[in-house]
Amino acid sequence: MTDNTTLSAASLRALNYTLGPEWFCEFREFDLGGDFAYQAGVIRRDPSAVLQSGDTYYVWYTRGTGETTGFGTGDPAQKVFPWDLTEVWYATSKDGWEWQEQGLAVGRGQPGSFDDRAVFTPEIFAHQGKYYLVYQVVKTPYVLRVKESIAMAVADFPQGPWQKLPAPLVEPADNGVWLGEEDNRFAVLAKGDFDSHKVHDPCLIHYRGKFYLYYKGEQMGEERTFGGREIRWGVAVADTPTGPYVKSPYNPVTNSGHEVCVWLYQGGVAALLTTDGPEKNTIQYAPDGINFEIVAVLKRTPEALGPFRTSQPDAGPLEGIAWGLCHAFKDGWQYIRRFETFQRHPR
Repeated sequence: MTDNTTLSAASLRALNYTLGPEWFCEFREFDLGGDFAYQAGVIRRDPSAVLQSGDTYYVWYTRGTGETTGFGTGDPAQKVFPWDLTEVWYATSKDGWEWQEQGLAVGRGQPGSFDDRAVFTPEIFAHQGKYYLVYQVVKTPYVLRVKESIAMAVADFPQGPWQKLPAPLVEPADNGVWLGEEDNRFAVLAKGDFDSHKVHDPCLIHYRGKFYLYYKGEQMGEERTFGGREIRWGVAVADTPTGPYVKSPYNPVTNSGHEVCVWLYQGGVAALLTTDGPEKNTIQYAPDGINFEIVAVLKRTPEALGPFRTSQPDAGPLEGIAWGLCHAFKDGWQYIRRFETFQRHPR
């Protein structure tokens, strides 16, 4: 019998780790053929979820060209991030391995509009015969203190045409205060809410009769913690897919994570949190879609997962991320790959 008075802190913590291996998994990544083969000079990144319509798979993604020069060049037309000066394209496949680029889905807006600089990081949502693309937008000029919003376009078919909504769906909280006039995103008088600077990486699901739009928030004056960047997720809820969306009073609903990846499972919402925060590289589950708890700690994860949206997510806890697409970096360029999830049982 163990004497709890002589246990180390690690041993005492371990007494609370009673969950089984059902959610624990590892990932394999594969290069793809067709237009998703690596191509220097072209940026393809942030794939959406993969949808199947008939015998065809569809995916939407960020596409652009040109090298990134960063900030401080003095030329506002220069590309400051890989996702700057990009648009949303789509591609199709018959087998999930060979992909054919079909062209532009949603482009940048007219000069002076809320999306005239970049349209990127899309996610797809299908509901009652209509298709909804949610994505990030930036308005010119792209500076360090620029605010980023989430917008939507709607179509009757996965091929489009897409009709943009006239205004963003979700915008940053308007309660932070910059310090001084220098373009410095870390200098603040007040940081504001967790999403006072940017809202992005949207992911829309139909849940409990409402529409839950999960998103990543960045805060003005963002700091680093022992988990890395100070990134958290929020959720906004609406009665119809096109809104209006109201941010949950429980936001932020995570204390970690980067690109948003959520899926439905047995009446709740599962989430894969990667890259940033004290609970990065975990799978979490919320029976109510709000209160997430860790159910698995992972070794590593692919970047920017866009899972295949299965029609049977309750078949198993990992069915919602059994396979899909992700992005990777090679020689300074991003390209799209395939991931598959597997469980390695101890021998």
